[in-house]
Amino acid sequence: MDLTVDGRRVFAGTGGRPLERDRPLVVLLHGAGMDHTVWVLQARFLAHHGFSVLAVDMPAHGRSEGDPLTTIEAMADWVADAIAATGFPRASLVGHSMGAAVALSAASRAPDRVERLALLGASIAMPVHPALLESSKAGTLLAPELMTFWGLGRTSQVGGHPTPGLWLTGAARRLIQKGVGPALAADLHACAAWKGGPEAAARTKAPTLVFAGAEDRMVPASKSREMAKAIASADIVTIPASGHMMMLEAPDATVNALNRFLGGRQ
Repeated sequence: MDLTVDGRRVFAGTGGRPLERDRPLVVLLHGAGMDHTVWVLQARFLAHHGFSVLAVDMPAHGRSEGDPLTTIEAMADWVADAIAATGFPRASLVGHSMGAAVALSAASRAPDRVERLALLGASIAMPVHPALLESSKAGTLLAPELMTFWGLGRTSQVGGHPTPGLWLTGAARRLIQKGVGPALAADLHACAAWKGGPEAAARTKAPTLVFAGAEDRMVPASKSREMAKAIASADIVTIPASGHMMMLEAPDATVNALNRFLGGRQ
């Protein structure tokens, strides 16, 4: 479906069901250079288990209009505006990687808009390797190669995905390649420049679940544990045999933990 946020068209997947006002809203936020399609399995499950779901494309990503937002704080304010545009008073935010930083910042900056937080592949700081920053600025394909290699766990890189015929390495690389250009560069530079994590974590009161990938090399599980300790009302769940892209690598374990945390139907 399409929304209008700040005068620009925004696309969001709804999991195959229309928004229903009597169901709690869940907003799914993608990571750097990605789009709503990373959430296709989780969006569909949640939409059919008691929730209204929006898996949004951030500005200049996927099918959404506009220029890339250049700071995590600007993205957080945009998310609050997107929730307001739906007509729902509040939403639970589920964010992956950069999206987790955005979700945390939104809960800190607009607490009246945020019901719960689920933070996947999350860290209180988001440093970015210089080679990644340089490649994203130059628009070369090294960035998706590095993000795929570092982002997928060892188990995922040798096959065995539950979806028959899916080559996860190739699918992840192709997804990130679509974002190569100004959007990916803006995302990675925003992550690298983000200094507001400690303050946002300290201010966040929303019930929070932090997801750690046991094989995550981009945000090691130890960093996710630090994030959980910094938030007063946070718990942590570790997804075994998964790297940074756990919603793709371990879709069932991820959505089951999400559904339990959000209080959805079984």
